[in-house]
Formats: sequence, structure tokens, C-alpha cells
Amino acid sequence: METNWAAEHLQTIRTLMERSAIYRRALAPIMVFCGVAGMAGGGVGWGLRIDSPRGFVLFWAGVAAVALAGTFLLVRRQALKESEPFWSPPTRRVTQALIPPFFIGVVVSTVIAFGGDDGNSEPALILIWSWLFGCALNAAGFFMPRGIKVFGWLFIVMGCILTICLVCEAESGANPLFNISPHLLMGGIFGGLHLAYGIYLYFVEKGKTAA
Repeated sequence: METNWAAEHLQTIRTLMERSAIYRRALAPIMVFCGVAGMAGGGVGWGLRIDSPRGFVLFWAGVAAVALAGTFLLVRRQALKESEPFWSPPTRRVTQALIPPFFIGVVVSTVIAFGGDDGNSEPALILIWSWLFGCALNAAGFFMPRGIKVFGWLFIVMGCILTICLVCEAESGANPLFNISPHLLMGGIFGGLHLAYGIYLYFVEKGKTAA
């Protein structure tokens, strides 16, 4: 049993190393799609003036569902193109790494959405989402190209910056950052970073192909 387990893990690691360039190319359209979805969601949420914590959580859960569905279709298309199974051992490892932070995010978001909180909890929720998403990407980075871990750290740093802003707001009673719509903050952080990373990956792979 242990021999089979070790052989499976060794094969997974070998597969990830051999296909790191393929996965990096597949990430580019995924990141661009998620970036566009995030920025569009920020604009739509701001335009619709969804101000309640419950509305904020439910709206961005819908945006996340759209991004997840698009990611699923892009990954599936890439798997079919490479004649590979979609639910491969590397895919399972990445999914297992992502589940714990995402589960925590769902629980926290549900409590805020349906816990009767009518206050200004959106900024705190954004920084929690940033931390959890960054931790999820960092965990998945052990099974994916190295750049994804750096990308995850960007979200962790953004969460820290938002925390400092919240503390300054509590001490001074005013903070220009949180005069910005939470939807625009979400669009800028999640949408903007994904889009920038996708464009970076596109040009990096294009340069390697040309070389």
C-alpha cells in the first residue's frame, strides 16, 4: 500500500515538472478571464449600488461562480487539447490544496451575510478574502509553476495593507481609501491583479516561443 502511494506521488511530481510550461501557458487565459470577470463585477456592483453586507457577499459569490465556471471550461479545453484526463493526479493535488482556505472563506462569508450584520463589514471581508485567496494560491504553488506563489503573496500583502488602513481609520476616524466603493476595491484587487498576471504570462510565453 505504501509503495503504491509513494509511486503515485512520485509520478505526480514528475508529471508536474514535465508539464510546468504547459500549465503556465494554460494559466494565461485563465488569469485574463478571471481578471476581466473581476473588474466587470466591480463596475457592475458599483453601478447597481449593492451596499448591504448580504448583497455584497451574494453578488461576489455570483462573480466567483462565473469565474470558476469559466476556469473549468478553459482547463477542460486545455486537457482535451493535450489528450489528457481532466481529473488528473496533479489536478487533484491542486484542488486539495485550495479546499481549506476556500472552505474558511465560505464559512466567514456566510456568517457575515446571514448573521444580521448591517454595519460596514465589507472592507474587513475584502482583506479576509485577500488573505485566504493568497494562502490558497501559495499552497497550490507547491504543485504549480513557481510564479503562482509570488502571485499569492501579492494578495497577502494587499490584505495587510487593507488591515493597516482599517487600523488607521479606527484611530483617526477617517480614511480616504475606504471612501472608495468596496466593489471597486474588489475589482481593482482581484480583477486587476489577475488581469496583470495573465498579461505578464502571455508576454513571457510569447517571448519564449519567439526565442
